[in-house]
Amino acid sequence: MSQADEKTIDQLNDEADIAADYLEGLLDIVDYEGDIEMGVRNNRPVVQIVADDNTDIKHLIGRHGEVVDALQQLTRLAVQQKTGERSHLIVDVDGYLKRKRQRLRDMALDAIDEVRETGEPVSLEPMNSFERKIVHDVVREEGMKSRSHGEEPKRYVTVYRKANQNDEGADDIVDDDIAEGATADFDDRGSASPAEADE
Repeated sequence: MSQADEKTIDQLNDEADIAADYLEGLLDIVDYEGDIEMGVRNNRPVVQIVADDNTDIKHLIGRHGEVVDALQQLTRLAVQQKTGERSHLIVDVDGYLKRKRQRLRDMALDAIDEVRETGEPVSLEPMNSFERKIVHDVVREEGMKSRSHGEEPKRYVTVYRKANQNDEGADDIVDDDIAEGATADFDDRGSASPAEADE
């Protein structure tokens, strides 16, 4: 059982409260207007920064989510400093992670369609563990097989047709991404990241 699974809902809510206070302080420092929404999803505390006028807030996402990834890491450290325990807190900005997950699902579905049409494996671009986890989940849902190859940061997923389409085995995904994904549901760089990963 992971550390996150052992935490009570009160502990997860406390982590979200600590994170919200920390992020409010950061917003004050940079003078950005934004509201903080908190919750617990998939047994993980989630904190989202939202705003009506998202012009400034977009700066907190950054190119390819680099800034929101950094915010998540800093916020996790702030929570750990207060609680003394590692946090798997997810930080989102203006729905970035939701959009990211949808793009990854679409990419995975396109690859699945190509495999079904051609019968040939399809390799996707390099991804972090959060992104790979989402792809593996979509592939499994669609009854196909996937595997990760390569070394970070160039690790990528290949989608395959199952050797036996009637085989429902749990070994279809040969990868350490599932273990990583369990702790990187939204994580975005092996923290990953952000955004998976409330599926």
